[in-house]
Amino acid sequence: MSEAQVISLGCRLNISESEQIRAMVSAERDLVVVNSCAVTSEAVRQTRQAIRRARRANPDARLLVTGCAAEIERGQIAAMPEVDGLVANKAKLDPRAWNVPSEAPPAPQDRTRAFIAVQNGCDHACTFCVIPQGRGPSRSLSIVQVLAEVERHLDFGAREVVLTGVDVTSWGHDLPGTPELGKLALAVLDTFPQLGRLRMSSLDGIEIDPLLFELFAHEQRLMPHLHLSLQHGHDLILKRMKRRHLRGDAVDLITRLRELRPDLAVGADLIAGFPTETGAHHAANLSIIDELKIVHGHIFPYSPRPGTPAARMPQVERGEIRRRAAELRAAVSARRDEWLASLVDKPNAVLAERDGTGYTPHFARVSVPEGTPAGDLVTVTPTTFENGLLQ
Repeated sequence: MSEAQVISLGCRLNISESEQIRAMVSAERDLVVVNSCAVTSEAVRQTRQAIRRARRANPDARLLVTGCAAEIERGQIAAMPEVDGLVANKAKLDPRAWNVPSEAPPAPQDRTRAFIAVQNGCDHACTFCVIPQGRGPSRSLSIVQVLAEVERHLDFGAREVVLTGVDVTSWGHDLPGTPELGKLALAVLDTFPQLGRLRMSSLDGIEIDPLLFELFAHEQRLMPHLHLSLQHGHDLILKRMKRRHLRGDAVDLITRLRELRPDLAVGADLIAGFPTETGAHHAANLSIIDELKIVHGHIFPYSPRPGTPAARMPQVERGEIRRRAAELRAAVSARRDEWLASLVDKPNAVLAERDGTGYTPHFARVSVPEGTPAGDLVTVTPTTFENGLLQ
């Protein structure tokens, strides 16, 4: 190995943190870092698989694991023969944890899109979730710290900034004056007029403040792509999940936003087969996909996480959970195909990536002309689409 390798699993926050880890340890030879995920039992299984694959590919390297699985499933991960050591989740962005000098922040590796973690941890207690155990209470970067991070990424050529975190809409709750997320978004846009694209990661719709709503509705540099931490489409299941919103709250939010910004593309996280979910509850979950026109769907088959209240509730049979998850994915896919068809033969502003594709403001993936440099903003008029890719 010529330089350290960092393997990232899970959420966009992990992607952002993995970039920072990679920058810190890049000069370390024969080192593999697995930045793990534990949001579901399947995520832990995939983490274990990634560790085994990494060891087979790098038999002589030092293999360290960090992330939520290394925190929540500490004993299980530490006992794997492939693992040489664990780095605590709360310490993984501290150079001292990797035995490297604490110096000025290194250059970002990805110069097209910058993921900036403005918040970490969570103060809520959703009955299915173990993430607060892995990441601790909510804590926010100050506006000054966020602006410094944005400036650093822009200096290295980033064309789009994504504000991310574990519970992004709780940003500011722990800061003096308890500022709201809209204030942060406006500060980024006002401070950097050269920034053409600001994107938000998954948001809790019930906590979208009035200023952030107005920015989504009217600010063209804030991308028309809203991904909701929705989780379900039936009120009783939402209550049993201990979510803070009801179905009607999500419908009202999207209806009001689409009246002002008709091109808004909506994404959502949805859980299939939550404990006590009946066929009628599942039907409500399916129907919200069409009601909200969800085109970016993250479907999670429920899996019980030890120590959570939901794990003690009456469980849905595993085969039925898989069947319901497949139905949800099929419904999102059908809605997505309709949406992609509406984008054919229309010019789209596309930010090119390194793999020959790029993304529209609505986060539709598009093939770009061969040889287009990563980071270029090009206009593409697709003539068709296949497997979710406009071409």
